[in-house]
Amino acid sequence: MSLSDILANLTEENLTKLLESYRAFGPFPGIALTFMKSFVPPLPTILIVGVNAAVYGLWLGFLYSWIGIVSGCLVTFAVVRRIAGHPYFVRFARKPNVQKSLTWIRRNAFSYVFLLSLFPVGPFVVINIAAAIAQMRLRSFFIAILFGKAIMVMSVSIIGHDFMRFVERPIELVYVVLFVGLSLWISKWIEKKFTRDEEDDGLTGGSGERTAG
Repeated sequence: MSLSDILANLTEENLTKLLESYRAFGPFPGIALTFMKSFVPPLPTILIVGVNAAVYGLWLGFLYSWIGIVSGCLVTFAVVRRIAGHPYFVRFARKPNVQKSLTWIRRNAFSYVFLLSLFPVGPFVVINIAAAIAQMRLRSFFIAILFGKAIMVMSVSIIGHDFMRFVERPIELVYVVLFVGLSLWISKWIEKKFTRDEEDDGLTGGSGERTAG
């Protein structure tokens, strides 16, 4: 069976049956499905996260999806950083348009990863790879992914946990929007503080090098 056939059969009903049939394995199926998203880009994030919440419950479903997605992103990032010195990646990074993009990513690394992590659809693999090739710090990447994915996964989980409720009472989507807005406000404060700390570290390191010279 080809990947296109598998994706065609990946409906809400079939995915729910799959997770239910493997409930004996505890959280592993829910974590594994979201983990695979980083390696199989066509997998539907919204569907998987929503079904996790419906099968395991809101909080456990959120937790399993969050762990799986963050873990997948970290593994992708770590692997690419490890092999970034390979001639293929070096040649790729030397292209003028790629150089321009990498320069921008290095300058806005935290914001780049954090903001794009908020969207439930998008080129997640490309984001992780680009951050790794740009030699973004692991700590910065981890924190940006941790908070960005938390907001995205929780928003999708809330809707997926009781989808029909929002179909019958769409006005209640306002609560989800308010949650996202509040999370963004808090995260923006964290982002500013974290970015400022990184700049201070850079200045300290730079001044240390100048002093040593």
